Amino acid sequence: MAKEPDEWFRQADYDMETAEFMLNGGRYFYVVFMCHLAIEKALKGLYQERVKELPPKVHNLIFLVEKIGLKISPHLYDWIFSLNRVSVPTRYPDNLAKLQKEFGKERSEQILIRSKEILQWLKEQS
Repeated sequence: MAKEPDEWFRQADYDMETAEFMLNGGRYFYVVFMCHLAIEKALKGLYQERVKELPPKVHNLIFLVEKIGLKISPHLYDWIFSLNRVSVPTRYPDNLAKLQKEFGKERSEQILIRSKEILQWLKEQS
């Protein structure tokens, strides 16, 4: 059975809380992964709400933004593009030590802060 748009948003909130939990637990690159997942789910909820179809089974945030036809500021678009790009290595890491070095506490915390802002903005669009 398909999720309702509200369920996508509930899961997005839960995933964002999980990202915060990962930050507090020192699992920094998982913060990025969970932020991406939260934004992806919010976009899928918005997609289902606006397009009136089940969202495609994709992870590409930019694809979803464009399919929805979201009118988004260049600043937010750039941030979503950036989150989309950095999520791939956190989803499928090649080298754990390198990834842990690349995504330390400060960088992951900034990604979490920005992702929360984007999630809030996406909720306001529904």
